Amino acid sequence: MIRSLRLRLMVAAALLALLFMLGLLPALQKAFSLALQEAIEKRLASDVTTLISAARIENNQLHMPELLPDEKFDLPDSRLLGYIFDRQGNLVWRSRATADENINYTPRYDGRGNEFARIRQVDGEEYFVYDVEVKLLGGKSAAFSIVALQPLREYQQTLNGLRERLYLGFGAALLTLLALLWAGMTWGLRSLRQLSHELDDVESGARDGLSSEHPRELLRLTGSLNRLLRSEREQRQRYRDSLGDLAHSLKTPLSVLQGVSESMAQRREDREQARILQSQIERMSQQIDYQLQRASLRKSGLVRHQVALRPLLDSLCSTLAKVYRDKQVKVSLEVPDQAMVPMEQGALLELLGNLLENAYRLCLGQVRISWQGGHTQVELCIEDDGPGVPADQRERILKRGERLDRQHPGQGIGLAVVKDIIDSYDASLTLGDSPLGGAAFRINFSME
Repeated sequence: MIRSLRLRLMVAAALLALLFMLGLLPALQKAFSLALQEAIEKRLASDVTTLISAARIENNQLHMPELLPDEKFDLPDSRLLGYIFDRQGNLVWRSRATADENINYTPRYDGRGNEFARIRQVDGEEYFVYDVEVKLLGGKSAAFSIVALQPLREYQQTLNGLRERLYLGFGAALLTLLALLWAGMTWGLRSLRQLSHELDDVESGARDGLSSEHPRELLRLTGSLNRLLRSEREQRQRYRDSLGDLAHSLKTPLSVLQGVSESMAQRREDREQARILQSQIERMSQQIDYQLQRASLRKSGLVRHQVALRPLLDSLCSTLAKVYRDKQVKVSLEVPDQAMVPMEQGALLELLGNLLENAYRLCLGQVRISWQGGHTQVELCIEDDGPGVPADQRERILKRGERLDRQHPGQGIGLAVVKDIIDSYDASLTLGDSPLGGAAFRINFSME
């Protein structure tokens, strides 16, 4: 399927122009053929008039001069042939040019005056014939058919030459028309290209909305898009404000509860209840963080972000190396400097932070981060040499609250947040086995 609007219009215009020219060519050829036959008829009529003016009747006998006024009748290789027949159809005179010709023609002499026709000989040769019946010749009574003939060869050659010139001319005209159409469409679609560039700037975050410098037909579209962008920004700001207010309002009660649990933990008889209370407070805190992250890290509908990956990985690995300095984790970073990810920076930080924290926490001492880029798809892979994830448990650990590692604190929401972020950006996450011996988390992003 042709996806370019300009190319579609060009193909449609080319097909219409070609069909129009194919329909016009036969009509032009027919019109030129009729005009050429009409010109031949008039010329043969004039030639017959020359014969009539040269003929004389003496003693009821037809006499023709040795040399006719029109020398074409006398030239042996002439294309003009002259004959005179009496009323019975007998040949009574022929021009010198007919000496080598054997024409089988019988005049009708049926009172119709004159006739223009085409005849075919047994050898396949065709002729135009102009036959005039004469009853008065030189002021005397006479009954003759005076005939002028011309071979069709000249007519056919002229028609073939015209056909070739028409094909060449129409071909050149079609190419010229297509070039003009291409230039016209390029100019006419310039506003759409400008709109496309502005949308690219909006997606990349370089501008907030579309300009009003567009044709009248596009203003309603650009106005609707601007309203949608404005509504989206306002809605996202309201989300951020509401989430900030929610986090602030919950922070104080949780701090109070945390203080109470610490006071209870100092009394031996309340330590078990204090431990349970602290566990529930921690769980509430993590659940609140999860819901806040899930609500705030939504993909924008129109704005498409592009974030450089290498700086974020360098920063996160540096931070995690300090957190897990006792492990002396060796990190292999196989990511080019120009690698980009179609994701908002905050969402990407949350995603990478959770995956890398898991890799550092569970590895034995080695983590590898690799990147494979393409025009439409890119893949980020995070591997470790830890225990890995059993095949029958890989789907379960992506659910909220599910954990395989019971030796470290947490509520198992990190990978659930990662899954939510990936789903909101139309990416995909697959779990597999790494050549290092542990788990391999592969994230595929669409660049379209």
